[in-house]
Amino acid sequence: MDGRKGYPTGYRVLAGLLNNFSRLGLTTGMSRDVSGMQFVQEWRNRMRTLMPIPPILVNKGPVMENVMEGDQVDLFKFPAPRYHEQDGGRYIGTASVTITKDPDSDWVNLGTYRVMVHDKNTLGFYISPGKQGRIHREKYFAAGQPCPVAISFGQDPLLFLIAGLAMPAGVCEYDIAGGVKGEPFEVVRGEVTGLPLPAHAEIVIEGESLPAESLVEGPFGEFTGYYGSAERPEPIIKVKRVLYRNNPIITGCPPYRPPNDTDFFQDPCMSATIWENMEKAGIPDVRGVWMHKPAGCWAFVVVSIKQRYPGHARQAGLMASQVSGGAYMGRYVVVVDDDIDPSNIDDVLWAIGTRSDPERSVELLHRCWSGPLDAAIPRGQKGFNSRLIIDACKPYEWLAEFPREVGTSPELRERLFQRFGKETILGIP
Repeated sequence: MDGRKGYPTGYRVLAGLLNNFSRLGLTTGMSRDVSGMQFVQEWRNRMRTLMPIPPILVNKGPVMENVMEGDQVDLFKFPAPRYHEQDGGRYIGTASVTITKDPDSDWVNLGTYRVMVHDKNTLGFYISPGKQGRIHREKYFAAGQPCPVAISFGQDPLLFLIAGLAMPAGVCEYDIAGGVKGEPFEVVRGEVTGLPLPAHAEIVIEGESLPAESLVEGPFGEFTGYYGSAERPEPIIKVKRVLYRNNPIITGCPPYRPPNDTDFFQDPCMSATIWENMEKAGIPDVRGVWMHKPAGCWAFVVVSIKQRYPGHARQAGLMASQVSGGAYMGRYVVVVDDDIDPSNIDDVLWAIGTRSDPERSVELLHRCWSGPLDAAIPRGQKGFNSRLIIDACKPYEWLAEFPREVGTSPELRERLFQRFGKETILGIP
């Protein structure tokens, strides 16, 4: 999008940076031909062996080409779309990176939270309960102190990708992104906040969030495909300094009814996170994990295992619903055998329909971690939800006697291909 009336020529919004596996592969240094499950496996391997590379402090960068301070600050200078018809305002931050620091340590956190423009020097930023940026903010507020905040609007897509994932407390996303990239990200120190700012970003604001000040924020069409939270007072940021490049490009990741831009990178990356955390928790022989995009982030997770002992499938499902990556706003976890491709919904539904029995194959968990954006939870009850674990594996106690599947053996397929030609058998033109 370029140049809404009233904005300077060349000021643009770019969306769709990570909405297919080709772009995801390019951003993360993988092949642009990487498939879904290939990406999950490779991302898991990388996260396991990754050596974090901290950012390097530089004296200046392209983001400092222009500076607005104090009374000069004018956020209306930058295009902020109204992405959905019934949004409560214009949102400059949907693919932004919010930078905060834990007041009790040196831990700097990068997160992705929606950011609304209130006026020329005031932003609203909503953060769901339990998220690390909100915990930082709550610590400052509890002490009666303003919370220093910086936000980047337009940065390396890799930095946005990492900021949008769940990293352990105390881990700086700059370090993880540097490890993925293989070199440190350059940062400049913010004069207002002291926070490390991405030196090559398009726009960065610095300001503070005040404990006693809020304005009505929202509603906003969220990743669930609903207006999951109504308009309500939320903390604000008083912007004191703006750095921006010539002809800046704001990056956007507008959420719509799933599948949407967010799902394309979060689902495979979080699938890898669940897989890794399950194995760290002692679950053996996990063969694959996949979050299905049409259900929205986190709502429908499939885990494939090689059954090794009684209760293995149930244990895997329960663990997948609660480890980091799967615990927030989950809904359904399906566990399937290792002959089922967890990313193939036809395979998964076949397993549910033919290997599970409602009387013995489901577990219901109560009072799990949800959030205000959970559309199925009524007002006044948000924050908790339930989880359904579906064991769609062949029953372990009569695994060897389970009916044989209809199909063609690899040996017969190869003989048929040799005799009649693969193109003829598969109907390839």
